[in-house]
Amino acid sequence: MDAATLGAVGTIVVGLAVATASLIGQRGANRANQSGAVLGGYSSLVDNLQEERDKLRTQLAENDVKLAAAHTELASERVGRAGLLTQITVLTDENSRLRRELADLGGHPT
Repeated sequence: MDAATLGAVGTIVVGLAVATASLIGQRGANRANQSGAVLGGYSSLVDNLQEERDKLRTQLAENDVKLAAAHTELASERVGRAGLLTQITVLTDENSRLRRELADLGGHPT
């Protein structure tokens, strides 16, 4: 073979080697991009889950405050109700006593 033919064959071989290396490199780059996309998607998912968890914690804390306020209000209403019941009992007893005294004095209770 002469030098021109050897040069042409060498150029073809080098071209094929470069094309093969390029394909292999592109596959690696694609894998890296896909891996990066997966990791980026995972990171985004974790961020979303953390935000959702924080919202739920905030809502839970607000509900705990509302629940404590409701218990306090209920307790004060019970105390108020108990006070009213005591007052009703006292007034009823006093009315009964006054009716008896009025009847003892010869009056007619109204």
